[in-house]
Order: sequence, then C-alpha cells, then structure tokens
Amino acid sequence: MADQNVKELTTDDAPVKARGLEGVIALESALSSIDGQKGELIYRGYDIHALAEGASFEEVVYLLWNGELPTEDELETLRSELQSERALPAPVMNILRHAPDDAHPMAVLRTAVSSLALYDEEADAMNDEANRRKAARVLAQIPTVIAAFDRLRKGLDPISPLDDGSMAHNFLYMLNGEEPGEAAERVFDVCLVLHADHGLNASTFTGRVIGSTLSDLYSAVSGAIGALKGPLHGGANREVMRMLLEIDEQGADPVEYVTEKLEAGERVMGFGHRVYRTMDPRAAILRDMVKELSEEEGEMKWYEYSMAILETVRDEKGIAPNVDFFSASTYYQLGLDPDLFTPIFALSRTAGWTAHLLEQWADNRLIRPRAEYVGERDRTFVPLGQR
Repeated sequence: MADQNVKELTTDDAPVKARGLEGVIALESALSSIDGQKGELIYRGYDIHALAEGASFEEVVYLLWNGELPTEDELETLRSELQSERALPAPVMNILRHAPDDAHPMAVLRTAVSSLALYDEEADAMNDEANRRKAARVLAQIPTVIAAFDRLRKGLDPISPLDDGSMAHNFLYMLNGEEPGEAAERVFDVCLVLHADHGLNASTFTGRVIGSTLSDLYSAVSGAIGALKGPLHGGANREVMRMLLEIDEQGADPVEYVTEKLEAGERVMGFGHRVYRTMDPRAAILRDMVKELSEEEGEMKWYEYSMAILETVRDEKGIAPNVDFFSASTYYQLGLDPDLFTPIFALSRTAGWTAHLLEQWADNRLIRPRAEYVGERDRTFVPLGQR
C-alpha cells in the first residue's frame, strides 16, 4: 500500500522545489531505511549492528534481493551461483590487460562492467528471472575485475577465482595471491555488509533512473559506478587515507593539521552526511574494528590519528564522521591500496544497486523530475549574417 503521507503530485499541482532534491521523496522502497536523528540504518527491517555481527555478506545479498534472510539451503544455492559466475569472459580480461597502468580504477571498473554486457546473451532480457541471473553475474564478476586490474598494473599475472569460499575470501585471495586469515576475511566481510545499501543515495538513484527507462542492468550498474566515482560520494574514503598518510609523512600533529584546515575553510573529508545528524552507525562499527585491527598489529597510529581528528572536528564544528572516515584506515590495514577503496565500495554496493533495480522493475515508473527554468525569455532571434 502506498504511504499515505507521501503526496502524489499531478500535473495540476505546483512542483516541489528542493536544491539537490534534498528532502524530496521520489519513490517508495522496502530495501533500507535511515533515521538521521537516531543514527539508525536497517536493511529489510534488520538493524545494521545485528547484520554486521551475525550475517555474512552473502546472507545480506539474499536478504536485499528476496526480502528474507536465507535458510541454509537457500544460502548454499546463492553461494554456488555466485561462485560459478566469478570468471570473466576472455575479451573482458583483454580489456583489463590493455588498460593503462595509471588509469583510474573506477574508470576501468566502469568500462569492464559495461563490456560484460557484450558477452551476456541475456543482457537485454528484461524478465525477472533473467535480471536476477544478471544481478548474480555482475556481483560475482566485479571482484575479479578489480583484483585482475590491480595485479596487471603491478606487473603481476591475474589469479583465477576460487570455485569455493566466500566473496570476501575469494577477493582477498585474487588480490594478494594467498588465502587470507580468518580475521582479515571476517573484517572485510563486515565492510561489505556495511556498504551494501544506503537508501536513495546518488549512485543508487542514478541506477534507478537508468533502470526506469527499461534500459538493461549493465547500463544501470555502469551509470551507478560513474556516480560513485565522485569524491563527494564513493571517493571520500580515498581522500581520508590521503590525509592520514600526509599527516604521517609530515610527522604532523593531527590536531594542528586539521585545525589549520578548518581555519582555512577547507573541507575535512569523511565528516558530515546529508541524512545523518549524529554519528553514522556504520562509522561506529568500523571505529571499533580499526581499534581491534590496530591492537592485533601492534600499530595504533592510524586509530590514534583518526580519533584525534574526530574529536577535533566534533569540538570545532559539531560534525560527526561518516562511514568513509573509518573505512579508509580499515581497508589500509587490510593491505589494500587507497585507490582501490572506491572500487571495493562499488563491489559491496552492487548488492544494493541490483536490489533497487529489481524493485524498480517490479513496479516501474519512469523517473522524470522537473527543473526550474531561470534563464532569459522573450529574446529576439537575429539571423547569422547580422550577428
């Protein structure tokens, strides 16, 4: 049933004006809910803390796609499907081999995902069963794209995906050439859970807009990747790590470093959110994980830098950190290069993007907002020869 509190505008109604569409409800979704005042995030009714603590990424994928947590048999079926779809078509691997070593990883990922459509016989099939199979394919193949490109640009041979194990385990194996320890796999799996969906954010909205035209899944996911590439969305965690590394390289005091930035009117990446008015619950979970990883490794500087920055920005500006702030040092301590942070975000968020596309197509309506014209009117046309 439609939300009775949502006003359905007709052509006779005055259009709603909101810069950046802030506060505008464009559609209904049963996938995730954010309470910015409470600092609450739920997927399909389950609190993110419970899912991060007790569910695997594959369980969350099943939940987002199907509305319920899987039974053991349902989870095994999904895992088997994802495992069977990990390998890339040879022509797509050749695209990665010919990509410039200094190419932006998100540009490579966007290109590779778009090219996957060329080798999928169901690319333009729009029935529900075909779309679900494509969702599994693209989710399974994105980790292979990221790992293969990273190794190729470093002069290493790509590693074929495993035919068993979790997505977190397989990705870290393909990236590093050795099977990860239990702690690393679990931490990475939690990171994937935390980033899987987050309401109608910029990349998800982009994907749904493309999907609403009845374009194909690969086009929609490629568009979502393009939106996520921006530093104001998925690219923020990379900038956070750059800041932490700069503090470390300069031997700077993190409090003084950030204070100077704030006094100069510069933005400190990883802080503030368009929805949350308190600490992002995902950031709170990752904060504890950074501390645990630091204690395990006997190296506390990234955690200490982060907490000093957090306290300074909070005291000076009253702004809380978002998920990007602590995901940066989490990924870095797992041995991941900073420019892979955003592609890894895309890896996880593909679960949510594809879930939103399935939801969009189940009851599709073309997404077509309006713009307020603020240009000139009543101008007199002058022929070319008289200008």
